[in-house]
This record gives sequence, structure tokens and C-alpha cells, in this order.
Amino acid sequence: MALQDFSGSPLHLSVPAAEYLSESPIQFGQINPNIASNFINTLHQDLVLSFPPGFPPSCSPSVPLPFTMSHGTTTLAFIFQGGVIAAADTRSSCNGLVACPASQKILPVHSHLVGTTSGTSADCALWKRILARELRLYQLRHGRRLSTAGAAKLLAHMLHPFKGTELCVAATLCGWDGGERPSLYYVCSDGTRLQGELFSVGSGSPYAYSVLDGGVRWGLTVEEATSLARQAVYRATHRDAYSGNCVDVYHITSKGWARRDREELHRQIVQQFKTNVSQC
Repeated sequence: MALQDFSGSPLHLSVPAAEYLSESPIQFGQINPNIASNFINTLHQDLVLSFPPGFPPSCSPSVPLPFTMSHGTTTLAFIFQGGVIAAADTRSSCNGLVACPASQKILPVHSHLVGTTSGTSADCALWKRILARELRLYQLRHGRRLSTAGAAKLLAHMLHPFKGTELCVAATLCGWDGGERPSLYYVCSDGTRLQGELFSVGSGSPYAYSVLDGGVRWGLTVEEATSLARQAVYRATHRDAYSGNCVDVYHITSKGWARRDREELHRQIVQQFKTNVSQC
């Protein structure tokens, strides 16, 4: 449906579905400037004449933030013979503040795909919903799920136009496509897309890598892989102040994903303390 401007020419407010990926994020969904230029100029003149002189002001003073909006997290994922293990802490931080001690950093996309998220919580939640919507539409159109590689490519393609903006999303897509092996992809908001068998993202990732590099191997059992993931997150939260509180663990297999019970990290701290005391 089209609207009419003052001169009687139609205003097309929709963008064809096949061309939306080629549009920039600023122009996507807006009025075509070639068609609606007369309407916009007339509307702007009407708004200017309706305000008293000197209002609105030409510029407003910027208000500085009370503190730097820095944040951190610890997420990890790796492949072994039993599928994919994804783990993350639950602390959402904002500089020196703990904004939420029980956030969800591993977000299910569909029955066989989950994503660990690192970055701005609102951005990660929004783009997870956008990706889940697009994958569901693909499944309805073609009668099958899009592969993990295709989902990673789609997400990277949608995020790339926002490179250089304040958008902050770093996701690790963990999925099983129905073949013999699972898939693991890292996607960043600058359009980066990497395939691998082990990823750790966030401010605590260097400490998690120190545990994972020496413990991850193909022949791990499910219990060994789960314990290793918990231990890696615990070691990261012990050294990284921006990570902590609890640890979530997801296991992705050919039957879908399964969530393990959330465990508070203070149990690991108490257990480690008792071990150190017994060795003294």
C-alpha cells in the first residue's frame, strides 16, 4: 500500500525482500529519497514555520557519561567426540557495577543450534532474535534447516554493514547439521567469520584458553568435557573481575541441545580451597 504526498505522487515505504541485504542499515526501510524529496522539503518547511523563533535550538550540549561503559565476560565452546560443549558465566557487568548476576549468555536459536554471546547484552539478544527469525523463515520456505555454516554466513552478512558503529556482538554458533560431525563458527559484529574446533571469547578468554589448550581432545567423554568446561570458566572468573557468579553449560548432539544445571561458582571455590588445605 502506498501513501500520497501533497503533489499526488505515491510514497513507497517498503523495500523488496530480495534486496534488503543490499541496503545500508541507515536507508533500510526508509522513504525513497528520489520519490519523496518534495514531500520531505515541504514537511520540513511546515515544521520550521510552526515553531517560534529560536526553537528548537540548533545544537544541544552533550552530556558525558558518569563512567566508561566497559564490560566483560567469559564464553567458550569446543568440539569433541560426543558433540559440542558450550559454557559461559552469568555476570553482566558495566564498568565496576554488576548489572545482573544471573544473565543468560548462551541463547538457543533452534533445536540444533545455540550461540554463546559476548558484547552488549541488548545487541546480542536482538540479533539472536533476528537470526532465529530468518532461520525459521528459511525452514518454512525450503522444508529444511539451514546449516550452521549458512547461519554463520547469514549473521556475518547482516552484521557487516554496522562495522565501525557502536554495535558490539561476538557470537559462537554451536550446531549439529545432521552429519557425522558438529560445527562451530565464530562471528563478530565487524563481519568476521571463522570456523574452528575451539573458541573462547570475552575478557576472561585468555585464562580459559590456558585450561582448554591442555585439556581438550577428541576422545573426551561427556562428563569429562562438561567438567573441563566448568573448570575453564571457574579459572577465568577467578582472575577476571568482569566474569563470575554462575556457569551455564549446554551440550549439543545429533538429537538437539540439552542444558545442564546451572552451578554457582562459589562451590568450585570452596572445593578448591579444601583441596589446597588438604595438601598443606
